[in-house]
Amino acid sequence: MSLPAYRIRPMDPDEIHLAIDWAASEGWNPGLYDANSFYAADPQGFWIGELGSIPIATISAVRYGASFGFIGFYIVQPDYRGQGYGLQLWQAAMQALSGRNVGLDGVVAQQNNYQKSGFKLAYRNLRYQGVSGGDCPTDPTLVDIAQLPFEQVAAYDRSFFPDDRSTFLQSWLQQPERVACGVIHNSELVGYGMIRPCRTGYKIGPLFADRPAWAELLLTALRSQVPPAQPIYLDVPESNPAAVALAEAEQMSLMFETARMYTGDLPDLPLDRLFGVTTFELG
Repeated sequence: MSLPAYRIRPMDPDEIHLAIDWAASEGWNPGLYDANSFYAADPQGFWIGELGSIPIATISAVRYGASFGFIGFYIVQPDYRGQGYGLQLWQAAMQALSGRNVGLDGVVAQQNNYQKSGFKLAYRNLRYQGVSGGDCPTDPTLVDIAQLPFEQVAAYDRSFFPDDRSTFLQSWLQQPERVACGVIHNSELVGYGMIRPCRTGYKIGPLFADRPAWAELLLTALRSQVPPAQPIYLDVPESNPAAVALAEAEQMSLMFETARMYTGDLPDLPLDRLFGVTTFELG
């Protein structure tokens, strides 16, 4: 009796929930409403490996602009690991991103394998956990992102990412139940952040600010605008000492780390102003 054929194909829109559910099973704690934003980033960027009609592996290979790509959701179901199915899916995803600088956030156990595939360590990202609550600052520089033209937010966001991601960002900032705030100084946007509900608690991401004091203001505002005494999470680039100091000053505890890795040169990003990663899955 022959084994079912292994097939790799793009996911249908409603199948992205499968990858997110598997990610939740791996303990990655995805957002409740991430699927639509992820699909908006690149409708052809999500892949599935099937054995017969049974899905056994997923990966995302999302294209941004003309020059950048990001790998995420690389998951093989436990019963099918070590049999080459994941490697075939990985190779198909990387081929889809051929010619681009490719990034990922790799868990510790897989970092050596990623290096063998040509990825180089840029820096570590550190996940911190804290608790929601507190009073919202009564600071006149704080604004609801919805009050600002999207083009203004997208223009500010652009310097923090290797290529254009405005399509993703527009969907991301419109998620249900999210809270998104900005800081306006001298009529200019000088920082913004968002918090969204996840399977457990809430995640803050992104958190960008031109000064540490503005990052602290945004963090305080965001954590105050969700139900109190809930877990909150912030993913901080270790290469920004002010971001690490902010998390520690807010009495947040280090949970785990990933490695931000790239196949090409390290993008010229203002890491000293990057206080919170948007998402490990899509960058």
